[in-house]
Amino acid sequence: MNFKDEVNVDAVAQDSLEKLGYKQEMTRSRGLVQILFTIMAVPFGLTSPIATSLIGGGPAVMIWGWILVSVLTQTLALSLAEICSKYPTSAGTYYWCYRLASPRTRLLASWINGWLTVVGGWTVDLSVKFATAQLVVAGAGIYYSEWDATALQTYMIFLGVTAIAGIFCIFFNRLLPTIDIICACWTGLGIIVISICLLAKAAVGRHPASFALGNFDPSFSGWTPGWSFFIGTLPAYTFSSIGMITHMAEEVYNPSEILPKAITWSVPIGSLTGVLFLLPILFTLPDVNTLLQVPSGQPIGVMFTLIMGSRAGGFGLWFISIFGIGIFCSMSTSCAGSRATWAFARDKAIPFHRRFSKIDPSLGDVPVNAYALSTVIQVLLGLVYLGSSAAFNAFAGVAVMCHGASYAMPIAISLMDARRDMHDAPFNLGSFGTVINAVAVLWIMFVTVLFSMPAVIPVTMWSMNYASVVFGGFGVISAAWYMINGQFYYRGPPIQEESTSSSGSSALN
Repeated sequence: MNFKDEVNVDAVAQDSLEKLGYKQEMTRSRGLVQILFTIMAVPFGLTSPIATSLIGGGPAVMIWGWILVSVLTQTLALSLAEICSKYPTSAGTYYWCYRLASPRTRLLASWINGWLTVVGGWTVDLSVKFATAQLVVAGAGIYYSEWDATALQTYMIFLGVTAIAGIFCIFFNRLLPTIDIICACWTGLGIIVISICLLAKAAVGRHPASFALGNFDPSFSGWTPGWSFFIGTLPAYTFSSIGMITHMAEEVYNPSEILPKAITWSVPIGSLTGVLFLLPILFTLPDVNTLLQVPSGQPIGVMFTLIMGSRAGGFGLWFISIFGIGIFCSMSTSCAGSRATWAFARDKAIPFHRRFSKIDPSLGDVPVNAYALSTVIQVLLGLVYLGSSAAFNAFAGVAVMCHGASYAMPIAISLMDARRDMHDAPFNLGSFGTVINAVAVLWIMFVTVLFSMPAVIPVTMWSMNYASVVFGGFGVISAAWYMINGQFYYRGPPIQEESTSSSGSSALN
């Protein structure tokens, strides 16, 4: 793209954004490649909770569960891409709810969705950074196998990861598109390296295909085989962040075309990436009992060390394929989460919205205050880990539940209105839209229940899943703020009534 074309594309995107009710404040500097890979970070997403897959059933769950979740998630990606192609704004799903719902219900629908979106962004970013911190502990465990990091030590590492992400996202914002490309290359090369090294070395032996693709042992979870299988698929929900791509809409060239492509392509590309990453691991997998007894609860470092037959080899693979991608992913989720916070503040839905909706042009159009708010909240939520790791682990489930609910709302509203507003969407699902949308909503409903359940039974205070409690707590806070402030001052996104589609006249009536 030459300079003239870039200017023309920017002008069209700016005009489209103004028609949606907003003025252009961000610099458009990202293309398809920059946003396609980074938020999901498949190897990182699969390995940070790998113990859950081993508990749920082992190899068969890891590979076939991954493929099943990929197929079902594609219906969600297609549904989101269709709506996004018509309304490409950083406000994302809460803006879509406002445009699709009826005048009577759209204000409350967008408020609820906006808080689901913002809380989902905060908690997924928190989960990624904390998982990266735990993987640092796992990396240290390669050389210090008896060391079991204290909660405070893990929390301090989390603060370090948070600081690294903050430095890059605030002071080097202009470099982030380049860093995104580096991340994509790092991920691809990392998978190639791990495939070659694990299959070539295989110090603990190689398994036949019947084991790597078919071994299923649900005894560790205590659940029935069927439910244990789905418990084991939890790491596959690295796809839950696909909707966060929309929060970068106002920094992307030609977003009505680029964003739908990024959302829809991210799932098949991520799925293939995951298969290529998992297969070498499954064919060379060490003893599951040994992996589940790792003090840190993160067996990936020990697993690589056993397969490679040396600490140096295990550490090298850990650094290349896991830790590096985790740092990149932390930057991406931080960036997207801060944009979600900024967008909601711009629409006057967050306390002190004037302060948190400001952009700092001197740093490359960074919403510094919104980023700071997101970071402070995560640092405070991270303190929960010092009191109870079980309660803290609920935040990962809350992230998926919040994002899932925020995705389902506009899709369901559109379905209830017979998809009338989608007939002129640039990316259109056509006659398949109703079925695809329905499957996506039903899938999210199932996932919400799944993430409310404990991974093992019988349940103790340490194995209890507190996600539903935390999810409800955030809901109470959101409702309270609506009663105190929102019902008087929140008026939704600043769209003109005459430009609003009439298709929402029956939805949610």
